Amino acid sequence: MKHLLKTLAGMTVIAVVSAFPAKADTVSMFCSATDYELCEKAVQKWTKETGHDVKLNRMPQNLDDAIPIYQQLFAAQSTDMDVLYIDVIWLGMFKDHLLDLTSLVPEEEVKAHFASAADAARLDGKLLSMPFYIDTGLMFYRKDLLEKYGKQPPKTWDELTATAKEIQDAERKVGSPDIWGYAWQGRSYEGLTCDALEWIASAGGGTILSDDGEVTINNPKTEAALSRARGWIGTISPEGVLNYDEENSRALFESGNAVFHRNWPYVWGTSQAEGGKLVGKFGVSALPVGAEGQKSSGALGTAYLGVSKYSKNPELAAELLRYMVGAEDQKMRAIEGGYNPTVEALYEDADVLAKIPFLGMAKTAFEESVARPSAATGKNYNRVSRTFYRAVHDIISGKDDVAKELADLERRLERDVKAK
Repeated sequence: MKHLLKTLAGMTVIAVVSAFPAKADTVSMFCSATDYELCEKAVQKWTKETGHDVKLNRMPQNLDDAIPIYQQLFAAQSTDMDVLYIDVIWLGMFKDHLLDLTSLVPEEEVKAHFASAADAARLDGKLLSMPFYIDTGLMFYRKDLLEKYGKQPPKTWDELTATAKEIQDAERKVGSPDIWGYAWQGRSYEGLTCDALEWIASAGGGTILSDDGEVTINNPKTEAALSRARGWIGTISPEGVLNYDEENSRALFESGNAVFHRNWPYVWGTSQAEGGKLVGKFGVSALPVGAEGQKSSGALGTAYLGVSKYSKNPELAAELLRYMVGAEDQKMRAIEGGYNPTVEALYEDADVLAKIPFLGMAKTAFEESVARPSAATGKNYNRVSRTFYRAVHDIISGKDDVAKELADLERRLERDVKAK
């Protein structure tokens, strides 16, 4: 049975309610549109096992459209929300409205998840959410071409630059004039924040801001990382990369016209599609590093579940949350939906590896992923990120001197961090 739950910010949220009448111990849950059916399956199982009723609410297709819905409900201290779907970059924005789960989720359950994902959920000494599934930037590469030219997947960005140029030029000489060395996301948007953060963090240049909110972007390692990326334009990456998002860059790779490709784990599935040009011809690895000894630093794209501070039934909401982020449900989501689990033990599960065989290779990338500075910036994250990616876009477009642009960016970010 379906009914309208709310109409907020010009959008309607649909709630699906279990068949039996609602009781006093009913809880609600918000789930993204892309994995709604998996949420529904898990909720039905939990409802059957516990006898509790759940209202499952479908979020807008574009997750950014969910922000004003949450903001209005939080402002009203609405009790209509219990379990919340939370993008990693919303944690700082909504931290004052999320329940501290420290006493409701046993520590051994927290430790079952990747430390990088669980640590990002701790703000101001509180456990404000739990990891639901994980995304991080990965490097996809033409395994057949690397083998043809006797190359290994690059370990550093300099090695990637050299290998991409060598293979690109050689392939053009033998009849592939449209091939490029490297496809990535260079458009002025949130995706460029992710890409640039990966270059900078893996070079030892920090994460834009320190944990206490100090702007750290203006340093020599950041300058070197951005100068390197600027050098890719027109040499190993097409000029058009300056307007590429995930899908544009994926299209170039999956057409067979890119040697290397940075994207999120979903590309493993799309590139395996029956009839595709790359089936059996590509591999995946952690992203390169800026220098030997540095860690690979794929941007963290984790989804979380939290409990509203205004919930009338926080204990029951926490029980549902614990089930949804637990190993049983994460295994189902991995097998049936290809979602990457955050429960570390599932990376040795034969059933999961049969469905997502690259997980074994990507485990290190998930463990070492780097969070965007949403915790340090709180409600100002969107402003900070927008300032950052616009400046990075200007730098890689060659519009200004890198050192000068970084000094200007530092001043603008300091203003944004202090904005009311």
